[in-house]
Amino acid sequence: MSQPLVVDTVPGLRAQIREWRREGLSVAMVPTMGALHDGHISLVGAALATADRCVVSIFVNPAQFAPTEDLDKYPRQLARDLDRLTEAGAQLAFTPTVSEMYPAGFATKISVGGPSSGLESDFRPTFFEGVATVVAKLFLQALPDYAIFGEKDYQQLCVVRKLCRDLDLPVDIVGAPTVRDAHGLAMSSRNAYLDAAELDVARQLNVILRQTAAALAAGADENGVTGKATAALLEAGFDSVDYVAARESLTLTSWRRDGDGRLLAAAWLGRTRLIDNVEVSSFIP
Repeated sequence: MSQPLVVDTVPGLRAQIREWRREGLSVAMVPTMGALHDGHISLVGAALATADRCVVSIFVNPAQFAPTEDLDKYPRQLARDLDRLTEAGAQLAFTPTVSEMYPAGFATKISVGGPSSGLESDFRPTFFEGVATVVAKLFLQALPDYAIFGEKDYQQLCVVRKLCRDLDLPVDIVGAPTVRDAHGLAMSSRNAYLDAAELDVARQLNVILRQTAAALAAGADENGVTGKATAALLEAGFDSVDYVAARESLTLTSWRRDGDGRLLAAAWLGRTRLIDNVEVSSFIP
C-alpha cells in the first residue's frame, strides 16, 4: 500500500480535498495528536467505512494543555504514525506546525457550554476551549463530510457534537467504540508512560467502572456506589481519583435513573492521568 499524501499547510490540504470533491468523493476526517495506537487505527477504519477518502490530522495542540501538563513530553513519532496510516489505508495526513495553526497574532477562542461543564473542566479548565478552537479550525480548513471521534474521550465527543450543532458546522460527527487491550484497558497514547506494575493497576479502572455501572443499573444509590468506586480505585493502587460520576449520555447533565447514561472517571497513576467511561443502563424496578 502507498503512504498517504502528507501536507503541512492549509492551502495544500484544501487543494487535495478540492480535487476529491471534483471527483464526487466524500471525505471523513480523523483528528489526532499523533502517537497513533490501535484505537486511532480503528477510527481510520470507521472513516473509510463511512466515506470514500480519509484525512488524518496529526497535531499536538498546545491550546489544550495547561502550563502544568505534559505538552513537552507528549509522544511525537511522525514516521511511525505514517507507517501505521499506510497500513490502515488513509489517503491524506495533515501535519501542520504550530505556526500554521496559530499564526502570529492569533487571538480567537471558542467556548462551548453545556456538556463541557464539570468533570474534565473541573480539573482542566482550559481544555475544552482548546479542543473546540482547534476542531473548529480543522473542520473549516478541510470541510469534511464526517469526522470520527473515539468514545474513550466521551465528554470531548459530546462537546464536539454541541459545537457543530450550535455553530451549524456541516460535519456529521460519528462516535466510534473504545478500543481496549486484552485486559480491558482503554487504548491511549499516555499508556506509553506506564511501567509494567502501573499497567497492572491501570487495568483495574475499567473493571471497577463496569462493576459500578452494573450496580447503578440494578438500583444502587448513586453517591454510595461512586464513592465505593473511588475507594476501590485507591485500594487498587491509583494515587488519586479526580472523579467517578454518572451522567446523562447525551447532555452530560445529572443522570436520571429512568434513562441511559455514562459512568465517567479520571484517575492518576504517578504522573499519568487516565480517563475511561462505560455505559449505564436505565434502572427498571
